[in-house]
Amino acid sequence: MPQIRPALQSEHRTGLTFFKQDSGVSNMPALKIVGSALPNIPWEERPAGSGEVLWRYSANPIIPRDLIPCSNSIFNSAVVPYNGKFAGVFRCDDRSRLQQLHAGFSDDGITWKLNPKRIEFKADTARVKEIQPFEFGYDPRVVWIEDRYYVTWCNGHHGPTIGVAYTKDFKTFRQMENALLPFNRNGVLFPRKINKKYVMLSRPSDNGHTPFGSIYVSESPDMVHWGCHRWVMDPSGGWQSTKVGAGPIPIETSEGWLMIYHGVLTSCNGFVYSMGAALLDLEKPWKVIARTRPYLMSPWTDYECVGDVPNVAFPCAALVDAPSGRLAVYYGAADTTTALAFGKVEEIVEFTKKNSKV
Repeated sequence: MPQIRPALQSEHRTGLTFFKQDSGVSNMPALKIVGSALPNIPWEERPAGSGEVLWRYSANPIIPRDLIPCSNSIFNSAVVPYNGKFAGVFRCDDRSRLQQLHAGFSDDGITWKLNPKRIEFKADTARVKEIQPFEFGYDPRVVWIEDRYYVTWCNGHHGPTIGVAYTKDFKTFRQMENALLPFNRNGVLFPRKINKKYVMLSRPSDNGHTPFGSIYVSESPDMVHWGCHRWVMDPSGGWQSTKVGAGPIPIETSEGWLMIYHGVLTSCNGFVYSMGAALLDLEKPWKVIARTRPYLMSPWTDYECVGDVPNVAFPCAALVDAPSGRLAVYYGAADTTTALAFGKVEEIVEFTKKNSKV
């Protein structure tokens, strides 16, 4: 079991809040994280001398592009705890470059075995068969709600929209109705009902690479009929000036829902995808409490800057050990491989509040 770091205190540099090791007691107020203990969470301590709030795993990338024989690339994938180990749904673009979803399992959350065959969704109702001819599927998210794991993904149905399915064993997946009309991407469910409704974040888009995009939230009484759409936030300058989209499943804390999201800058060399964080109101998640002005992580390493789509760090999943606040973020690197980063929920919340542009 890795050792837990000593308490951390904030350090200010040029208007930003970083963190440094301290042998004393943290002066940050206690943060309540709603969730379960995950003592076997993948974990690596922050590198000595680093002030980063989110730091990369030293053995990245954890999933190479060719882990299964048919894959051209494996990235933008979702991971959850499962039966004392880990399971997930993975984006695997095949060698014809068709975007597909595959199930996978891992003992430690780092070394993965993926099913070489893509997920074949079974229709949850007779009417769902009408939308089932497969076009493409990518960028999944997975969340446990009540008694099952729900999967959302960008589903091809005369354009990109939000597919919804559920599973209990990551072997049989039952597809439900698409949540929203085309064109939409980045459908991310909250991990519990809010005011007796299922709630989903999304980013309305277009049928191409979308040089725009804001985050919205929608509600449903039954995971089928979605409405009460509300705007959450727009792009906002710098690293997040072109578009923004929700990332992993939001994390419930006493300070609000912690939403890690991606932001996109249009540079002279194309899009650059970075990660940021926001705090959303617990009962009205369309209300933004705080939002990072600086990014948490941006493409710096070779595996993030070189690949099928250069300069991409795209977060899709996060594991949390609630008692310790340890966080493991899974992200797609350069639309080619899957990488891992670590942080502490309390530090990210504090960083978001102290460096907020709201």
